Amino acid sequence: MLENEVLILKQLQQRIIEFRDERNWKQFHNPKDLAISLSIEAGELLENFQWKSSEEAIESRMENIKDELADVVIYAFLLSDALGVDLEQIVSNKIKKNMEKYPIEKSFGSKKKYNELEK
Repeated sequence: MLENEVLILKQLQQRIIEFRDERNWKQFHNPKDLAISLSIEAGELLENFQWKSSEEAIESRMENIKDELADVVIYAFLLSDALGVDLEQIVSNKIKKNMEKYPIEKSFGSKKKYNELEK
């Protein structure tokens, strides 16, 4: 990641933490409850797509989709803070792992899982 992008991520996380702290909510934000909340918000995001095509959902529910996606991201930032992990670092590490699992020459244009790709 570029240095400027990392700075933007850290500033965003700081804004989220300030919002939480101004309301004295950290006391409720243990890793278990944050993980549960993240999952609930992801479920709420999915509800926007239930019984609709992607196109229908985007056309009719875009504002709610954006709100729920934001909630998922906010809880991911709060969970990383509660766990004391650097979100930029763990995402970068995961991208590196995925690059090894999904080399371009084997995965380009394929929807197969890494263990289904030709050796």
